[in-house]
Amino acid sequence: MGRGCSLCGRARAQVERVREQAAFELEEVDITGVPELESRYREWLPVVEIDGERAFVYYVDADRLLHKLVSK
Repeated sequence: MGRGCSLCGRARAQVERVREQAAFELEEVDITGVPELESRYREWLPVVEIDGERAFVYYVDADRLLHKLVSK
């Protein structure tokens, strides 16, 4: 999730809210300066993937995220 990105900040807050209820590993990736990642993700930020699959773009719904995590 990009630094200084207001949408990323909101997504991060939702993810952290869910982490209070369910333990999971989180890897944040700043795509700035990485041409391959910028071309793949720039127009979709923020992007949240679960096990390599795109789960959310632009906005993270905490309830849906929790449901996706516990149903895996």
